[in-house]
Amino acid sequence: MDWLRDPNLAPIAAKVEAGERLSFEEGMYLYQTRDLNGLMRLADLQKQRLHGDKVYFVHSMRLEFTNICYVGCTFCAFAAHKGEARAWDYSPEEVVQEVGRRYMPGITELHMSSGHHPNRPWEYYPAMVRGLREAYPELQVKAFTAAEIKHLSRISKKPTLEVLRELQDAGLSAMPGGGAEIFAERVRRQVAKNKVKSDEWLKIHSEAHSLGMRTNATMLYGHIETLEERLDHMHRLRELQDDSLERFGGGFHAFIPLAFQPLGNTLAQNLGKTEYTTGLDDLRNLAVARIYLDNFPHIKGYWVMIGSELTQVSLDWGVSDIDGTIQEEHIAHAAGATSPMRLSEEGLIRMIQRAGRLPVLRDAYYNELESFPVHTEAAD
Repeated sequence: MDWLRDPNLAPIAAKVEAGERLSFEEGMYLYQTRDLNGLMRLADLQKQRLHGDKVYFVHSMRLEFTNICYVGCTFCAFAAHKGEARAWDYSPEEVVQEVGRRYMPGITELHMSSGHHPNRPWEYYPAMVRGLREAYPELQVKAFTAAEIKHLSRISKKPTLEVLRELQDAGLSAMPGGGAEIFAERVRRQVAKNKVKSDEWLKIHSEAHSLGMRTNATMLYGHIETLEERLDHMHRLRELQDDSLERFGGGFHAFIPLAFQPLGNTLAQNLGKTEYTTGLDDLRNLAVARIYLDNFPHIKGYWVMIGSELTQVSLDWGVSDIDGTIQEEHIAHAAGATSPMRLSEEGLIRMIQRAGRLPVLRDAYYNELESFPVHTEAAD
């Protein structure tokens, strides 16, 4: 550990090296230390222990089947009201047509999350999943955040567990991690007061795990939350993952920090906020997550939010997954994301190779489909 410059990191580094769990106070110190090189190396040590030089990506498609939503989250620039010129609302048949329009050979994951539609009946949702599975049986449908599941529970008058079970019977493979935002109620009241409550979000993911479904977890950061509230968010996820692993043998696949995008939304306007999160904040956040969430298989560097260049750098900061090709993404871009709408499989492979890592193509359940050699030539 002679590479540590902060002596206060030494006992934390010893625990990380021994594979021991950090306390909340130790996690907070990771946010405070000025030894960024030491923090980076600790995160990479944790990542190397789990995956070596492997970095995962997926050939995926993102589809938002409606942007009509009544919830009114202040950080959102995606939602529209019914009747607005920019609103869209696909029927189940149109969803299948949209998948056909964007489909490319080799796509394995269809990721869908959308607005909370005020008028669509419950039957629409399993019918949509069933239609997709019939038309594209090779696609793994990863859809419906916990916030959407809570909405579907209200309109169907069914318990959330029953909603999940019926969607699974229709062909739902996995759940995305959206709707988590920040679990602290102080923040939630200001950014997402009409959305699923924190305890309900956690319960719904536990229920999905009980059905053998695997899920992801997100955290929206860089707005009004404190560092303590970020770590509290991770702490609650770590506790739920412990429970799911013990009771169901599986739970979350990945933790995905989402950097706040400051354009076109009420929260940014009210705060007078126009600046994006800094690269160092993004990298530190990923490193803290990798070290603190010791029971999560993967920490994802989401290139849509932080850009492909910083995502490549994050592969030294504990990141073992960079998401996928996506095809088209509208939620983050509506709020000002400056990344491309899509990346090619070849582009993702090059990104990983030129960071000196081993690209591994996966599916929605992290089954390894193909690996590619490490790039040995100098970067262009």
